[in-house]
Amino acid sequence: MIFDEKDYCFSKTYDVRIVDRVGSGDSFGAGLIYSCMEEMSTQESVEFAVAASCLKHSIEGDYNMVTVDEVMSLAGGDGSGRVQR
Repeated sequence: MIFDEKDYCFSKTYDVRIVDRVGSGDSFGAGLIYSCMEEMSTQESVEFAVAASCLKHSIEGDYNMVTVDEVMSLAGGDGSGRVQR
């Protein structure tokens, strides 16, 4: 959830298999910063940040090794929650 001084924006929810939670908060923050730098809307920003965090849950270790395209795919509606390699 993000509040932009006018509206509350909520992301969709994901049902993902958690492999490792370490780094998921950092991935959310990085996703939020990236989306703001790309001038996404507030709703798009929260969707992107949450998708980045969810994908990180599926990767062991503290480094989020996903691409922008993978995050965009999940945020855009591909509900698999899988990193495509």
